[in-house]
Amino acid sequence: MRPKPTIPEEYEEFRDAQWRRDPTRLVENAFAAERFVEQVGFAACLTDCRRPGPSLYVAVCGRRDAVMPRNVQKDPEASLTWVLKDELIARGQLYYAKLARGKAMFLAPRLIPHFNALWGVRRADEPRRLGKNAQKILKVLRHEWEMSTADLRDESGVKNRAAFLKALDQLQAAMIVVPSQVFYQPKFTYIWTLAVGRFPDALRKRVGRDAALREIARAFLCGAGMTIPGELARVTGLSRPDAGRGNRALVAEGFAVSPAYGVYHLAEPIDLQTSSEMGTDLAGFPAGGVG
Repeated sequence: MRPKPTIPEEYEEFRDAQWRRDPTRLVENAFAAERFVEQVGFAACLTDCRRPGPSLYVAVCGRRDAVMPRNVQKDPEASLTWVLKDELIARGQLYYAKLARGKAMFLAPRLIPHFNALWGVRRADEPRRLGKNAQKILKVLRHEWEMSTADLRDESGVKNRAAFLKALDQLQAAMIVVPSQVFYQPKFTYIWTLAVGRFPDALRKRVGRDAALREIARAFLCGAGMTIPGELARVTGLSRPDAGRGNRALVAEGFAVSPAYGVYHLAEPIDLQTSSEMGTDLAGFPAGGVG
């Protein structure tokens, strides 16, 4: 059996700087969270060190070994991440939804067209690609524009809770519906709206599939420094063949090199001192603390 490649320590340190796994660069407020996502391109919300890729929760913790506790309600870092998630949804500067494989992710605006090119469903394809319940919910939202969870269930006629949530997840994965606000009083509820209402230009921009794969791979590699077999697919929800196509496109343009099968790293040598002290990541965004 071929040994599984590991991430060398110098690349782990590079990731510490880029993904805010450093107590001197942790995320403490919504503005810092927005800058973090804009720098890395996309990030999970509540994943911990057991899953690869940038994560808002790990950035709030500011350490590489962050693990989500069992009792998240009493954990200050998990609670702050949850509060920041709600604030970011309300601010509307980042795209947030459950995307491919049910992954709750934040997207920087520049990457919305690329994710949409891969997972978005065009209106002409909705009858073929969306389930009946998802179509019922979508019909109501297109008429009302935004609604709370309970009202949307009533108006759509999808009374079964499990069926409703499954349909809503399908609409989020198709990049059609997003949460726009969260309320806790008089009871907890999300407000749902059409994604195109929040990000009309990004969702109407046409991007080719190959370009989308390349730019998603670029965003990940800029923050990761290197990637090993299956890592990009696991982080983004891409299939492994598609992830490989994206990485190989970066090699073809000289942005990355591939020293071994399924292993890719930046063509330019990483500079930990420049990354952490000068505060600039490889995508050209300021990486220093903000807020």
